[in-house]
Amino acid sequence: MTTAPAARGAISTSHHLATEAGAEVLRAGGNAIDAAIAAAATLCVVYPNNVALGGDLVALVRNPEGEVRFLNATGTAPAGQSIDVLRERYGDLLPVRGIDTVTVPGGICGWNALHEYGATRRWEQHLEAATRHAEQGVPTARSVAAAIVENREVLELDPGCHGVFFDQGLPLVEGAPFVQPALAASLKRLAAGGSTEFYEGELARQWVDGLQRLGSRITLEDTAAYSAEWGEPLEGTFQGHRVLTGPPNTSGFMLLRALRDIEAGIADPLGAGAGDLARSFRASNAVRAASLADPAFGGATGDELIAAAAPAHPPVREAKPSGDTVGLSAVSADGWAISLINSVYFGFGAAVLEPETGILFQNRGTSFSLDPAHPNAFAPGKRPRHTLMPVLVLRDDELAWVPATMGGSAQPQIHTQLLVRSLAGAAPEAATHAPRWIVDEPGADGVVRVTIEEDVPAAVHEAIAAAGFPLKVVPPADEDLGHSNLIRLAASGVDAASDPRSDGSAIVV
Repeated sequence: MTTAPAARGAISTSHHLATEAGAEVLRAGGNAIDAAIAAAATLCVVYPNNVALGGDLVALVRNPEGEVRFLNATGTAPAGQSIDVLRERYGDLLPVRGIDTVTVPGGICGWNALHEYGATRRWEQHLEAATRHAEQGVPTARSVAAAIVENREVLELDPGCHGVFFDQGLPLVEGAPFVQPALAASLKRLAAGGSTEFYEGELARQWVDGLQRLGSRITLEDTAAYSAEWGEPLEGTFQGHRVLTGPPNTSGFMLLRALRDIEAGIADPLGAGAGDLARSFRASNAVRAASLADPAFGGATGDELIAAAAPAHPPVREAKPSGDTVGLSAVSADGWAISLINSVYFGFGAAVLEPETGILFQNRGTSFSLDPAHPNAFAPGKRPRHTLMPVLVLRDDELAWVPATMGGSAQPQIHTQLLVRSLAGAAPEAATHAPRWIVDEPGADGVVRVTIEEDVPAAVHEAIAAAGFPLKVVPPADEDLGHSNLIRLAASGVDAASDPRSDGSAIVV
């Protein structure tokens, strides 16, 4: 954790090299938007199990005038694909990995939207640290090394992944040199041509052709037509504070459901009332599974999802995301603030890395349903439901906290625990380092379990078990419980912290 009474800015990310890249931008006079783009780009190089150029992005941005805007840069399904073809190929359920789970990547378009909205630096400045790390190499991070071993079977099947994540046939180990020359060349193209190069230029042609050779239906027409969207955040209140988050197709509504339930009568939600909070989380998971979808295709609004009753028998999710996301928080003294989430979904996404460009691609398409009657049914040009969700917390119009987290479907639950602890007086380090638990989505057997760190107080273990949840106990600071980042702004100054579950750090400049 770092603290400063009169700060130029602050940044917290899940990898220390990304934090340093963002902090260096702040030291050079850039703002929070500049720092966030530099950090996000660096994360795409040093943390590929969680994020890559071929992934998606969402963000909440507060400008110096106090306006908060939501950025949706989640990608769409190919226009040339159909649910009938996918049902014929896969039956009732899409695969977890593979070429048909790759949707149009929205993240680079999201960087461009941020760049145009408030950046003060050029593209080559945004990408300088990322390009250097890809070209010169970095030590393989603990999280990356563990994820390569965990996902070895699928990574070995893809020639691009095998060429990057293995050395002489063996998985890269923690600390081993991690060099990505093809990705460095792609970053140089981006630096010269901006996001247009990724969606319409020679780089676009390279990666689209590479994916088409594997069977992808994504075309240059799809990429050229793609655009990120600015919109209004979803807002609620909690203990006298304004809580802003992402509307559908994101999972932000689930945080507001939990906060509503706490205020409606869950006393001591992280203590004796944990069982009731777990029931609230389970209900929200069920609502998401049954109803969250792209509003542009008739999906429910955030308010409708907050008010929705949980279905009695929620759909079963057979696989749980691992890795999947980075969340970062940044503020600058000129009034800019951003909570940004960038993602490839499961660890290493679709496990498809296009060798010519070095770009790894997400598997967000696996979130679509193949039930034609489901709100989230696959359709050309549609965005799948998303686990991603940024958050800002304000006291009236004054910024109070800038949190961000990964954690797959548990992101709303992690945010709930961070906020409850923060409002109880915990500093960012205490809030991010505190032991956690999450309610999982139903397993293949239909059972809803709670993953809980062993150092969570015994009374909480007992309260959740008494509420009827089988417990999966994991070691303290387990990575499955997410990587959170948190900045607090108060009269005494700015302080920030990064989660011990990650390879991250926080710096106040």
